[in-house]
Amino acid sequence: MGEVVQYYLHNNEYSIICLNRPNKRNAISEKMVEELNRYVVRARQDSIKCLLITGADPMFCAGGDLNDLHGDMTADEAFATLYPMKEVLYNIAAFPVPTICLLNGDALGGGCELATACDFRLAKEGTRFGFIQSRLGIVPGWGGGTLLYEKVQPDFAYEWLIRAETYDASFLYERGWIHQIIPYEQWDNIDTYLQPYLAISYEQAQHFKQQYQKRISIQTLSAQMDDEVRQCAQLWGREQHKAYIHKTLRK
Repeated sequence: MGEVVQYYLHNNEYSIICLNRPNKRNAISEKMVEELNRYVVRARQDSIKCLLITGADPMFCAGGDLNDLHGDMTADEAFATLYPMKEVLYNIAAFPVPTICLLNGDALGGGCELATACDFRLAKEGTRFGFIQSRLGIVPGWGGGTLLYEKVQPDFAYEWLIRAETYDASFLYERGWIHQIIPYEQWDNIDTYLQPYLAISYEQAQHFKQQYQKRISIQTLSAQMDDEVRQCAQLWGREQHKAYIHKTLRK
């Protein structure tokens, strides 16, 4: 068990990686990036049918921790700080069996990037999600915008990234970003709503994932994500972004 990320192997069928900083709204710190990477690597060694990523209530993830991702960084410093989490997202996208994000609560910014790296997103009823980075004067910093174009209609991805709206789960279900909305009273019955994913064999899970990865050109995706991280780093020191971070930290 890590300090800020928890890992569980359930009946040799699936593993759960859980963000565990509820008092910080599960904001991604540098320590969390290290632990996420370690557990994604560990999960690859288990013959599981799917990997689940979720958060400790009440929120899935508020994005990056501004104490680590502060505004007083050069473009090179910002790139070096952002890049390790990009690698985590890519390793989730390239995971050899299906990955499922169990959205136990709201997600903003980088939290939506992490969710988008997963193959499927199952959301608790009443949750809300926003790619809000453009409000902050930047673009997604971990390559999540690049991933978004692969997961929904390109014109909707384009609009969402520009408008930086926060949408409820039902709206995003209609747009294809959310795959299933789970009622409150059923949320803890994980094995019930995971049943379709667990009904197939490990070999089938691998086959279907390989097909999907070919469809999204997984080999070229990493370089595209790198470009997005680089663009975010170039915008990092702009006054709009620095002002947002300083205002937020003062709160």
